[in-house]
Amino acid sequence: MKLAQLNIALAKYPLDSSELKDFMDNLELVNGIAEQSEGFVWRLKDEAGDATNIKLFDDPNMIINMSVWDSVDALKDFMFRTLHREFMRRKGEWFHRLPTDSYVLWWIEDDHTPTAEEALARLNHLREKGDSPQAFTFKTNYTAEEAHANQPV
Repeated sequence: MKLAQLNIALAKYPLDSSELKDFMDNLELVNGIAEQSEGFVWRLKDEAGDATNIKLFDDPNMIINMSVWDSVDALKDFMFRTLHREFMRRKGEWFHRLPTDSYVLWWIEDDHTPTAEEALARLNHLREKGDSPQAFTFKTNYTAEEAHANQPV
């Protein structure tokens, strides 16, 4: 099984604003690092090569990022051991702190490509029921085996 992830962020400013220029100007670089990272499988992107124009929410400043990885460790290595870490440190400059969970992890079959709607359903599941094998955070880190054992029949 593979690990899917969705994270959402509510920008403090319009995406084409000068305040978000540094973030937007580095999306291609950071996404490229992700794609070259060990354990990377897939990421959601549009014709422009990112997901900032893919809207799951009414608010145009709510952006999404979704990807698939071989393991939790592979995702964490990208997040915390590459340039991505520097941008995470600056997220308060660009994005509002959300009052509910802003990311979700879940296990998928190796041949499955998750949809944005599926990811949103997982995030809503996490928000409504808390961490479970179907939708979890790094705090609980359910294994693929636990997710497989707890799939609905």
